[in-house]
Amino acid sequence: MKKILLGLAFLLGIIFQATAQENVGGAELQFEKEVHDFGTLNQGGDASTEFVFTNTGTEPLVISNARGSCGCTVPEWPREPIAPGAQAAIKVKYDSKRVGPINKSVTITSNASNAPTQVIRIKGNIKATPKEETMPVNQNAAPVAH
Repeated sequence: MKKILLGLAFLLGIIFQATAQENVGGAELQFEKEVHDFGTLNQGGDASTEFVFTNTGTEPLVISNARGSCGCTVPEWPREPIAPGAQAAIKVKYDSKRVGPINKSVTITSNASNAPTQVIRIKGNIKATPKEETMPVNQNAAPVAH
């Protein structure tokens, strides 16, 4: 009889613990999109975008850090807590002076219970600005007097 009661108590404990973990609550981070494709941009063009997100949780969301994968990718994030149900944005700017394909990431660290660390990405391609053509200099021309 003791074994049956202990087994039943053990099963009830597991069920109670699983139910309690599902109802933890807290802040939750939900992005509208996690990847932004710039397509093809001209060198030196505007390579900035915003990643809009919502705190779908029950507690204020605090983003403690947002770090680009290199110095050419600079994120800006809200420093104040985001209330439950509120929206905000993380702005990401890429240094478009560099030519070639873009495939960069920003790692976000927050108190979100569903994703304490989350990665958003930018991609695209920067094409070189065409060089201006110069008129060839005629080496045989006589100097012009002024």
